[in-house]
Amino acid sequence: MTLDLASFAKDRGIKYFMISYTDLFGGQRAKLVPAEAIADMQKNGAGFAGFATWLDLTPAHPDLFALPDASSVIQLPWKKDVAWVAADCVMEDEPVDQAPRVMLKRLIAEAAKEGLRVKTGVEPEFFLISADGSKISDEFDTAEKPCYDQQAVMRRYDVIAEICDYMLELGWKPYQNDHEDANGQFEMNWEYDDALQTADKHSFFKFMVKTVAEKHGLRATFMPKPFKGLTGNGCHAHISVWDVDGKTNAFADKDMPFGLSAKGKTFLGGIMQHASALAAVTNPTVNSYKRINAPRTISGATWAPNTVTWTGNNRTHMVRVPGPGRFELRLPDGAVNPYLLQAIIIAAGLNGIRNNADPGRHWDIDMYKEGHTVTGAPRLPLNLLDALREYDKDEELKATLGQSFSTAYLKLKHQEWNAYASHFTDWERQTTLDI
Repeated sequence: MTLDLASFAKDRGIKYFMISYTDLFGGQRAKLVPAEAIADMQKNGAGFAGFATWLDLTPAHPDLFALPDASSVIQLPWKKDVAWVAADCVMEDEPVDQAPRVMLKRLIAEAAKEGLRVKTGVEPEFFLISADGSKISDEFDTAEKPCYDQQAVMRRYDVIAEICDYMLELGWKPYQNDHEDANGQFEMNWEYDDALQTADKHSFFKFMVKTVAEKHGLRATFMPKPFKGLTGNGCHAHISVWDVDGKTNAFADKDMPFGLSAKGKTFLGGIMQHASALAAVTNPTVNSYKRINAPRTISGATWAPNTVTWTGNNRTHMVRVPGPGRFELRLPDGAVNPYLLQAIIIAAGLNGIRNNADPGRHWDIDMYKEGHTVTGAPRLPLNLLDALREYDKDEELKATLGQSFSTAYLKLKHQEWNAYASHFTDWERQTTLDI
């Protein structure tokens, strides 16, 4: 039975709803709707001009309506009279195929038809920086190896604990928070869930972290590589696939190497075979490639992959299998669109299962020291343009994600690349002025 948002508002003392959708570039777009109007909005959606956001639409297109999915509603823990609700984009009563949440729901339905239920957890990393964005916010956070720094995490206790308290209140089952490998960097973890619920929580988490940071006079950034020489922001995804009732892990087989079933291995095979194209979505910005192709950082390691390899419990590879029945994709970064991340994992994995894909040999080596000895494994794209070209060549992945999405995404991302390529930088002047 669908939750009635008007009744929800009355029961909870909610005055306003934020009807929110996420565009192709991960931008969160919302309308603030009075509770008195939510019944109509739940039926017909909130109206937007689609061209005004990052979707491949023109000013001549009809109104875009964001239809709230009541199952996703969250009462803001820090502002109880407001509720956030994720929405699906429709136009002229039809789903907008290029819209990320719409596409994810379609792929979840495709997986369900094959008896599969994808569950994921994400590990979003972020920096707490000065309000003007110029430096990390803690002047005493200067250690060469700051990961898990006890003093540093406690100096930001007010921010981290407030966010964690909210996750506890929301029932997300957060289980650990830590200072990460870069000065000023943090990671917060909560329990894994079905792919759509994880995407909604991931989207709300980014909104929540930024809001709480601003409340404390700081700024939070999920930018992949905000500071030269420091470890970048990853967003590792832990993936398992279950039967449709969610009770049996279809990836788990204690008698197989790494505890990964034959089906799990073909799902992994899809991830490996599509990896170079995946990067166009999991690493979606120009800045992303300063993380996955970075030189050694101050701490001694980038903690990011640069080659398409997989392994057991070894963090130097693109994919690791840390325990039976699941694996960790270490490619995505902090800029990844929460809905496109889940969608492209499912799309690549489904292709792998359908094609009985072989992930290839696993490697047990330290890729940071011995990566040069690996043969037969492609390097990840060196920049966004290379990644877009890899995606454009991958006809199978484009078809699974949908031609409408693929055409729109490639068009807008090529425009972004062209804008970057035409931008004049200080580096150009420094290296070319006296040539």
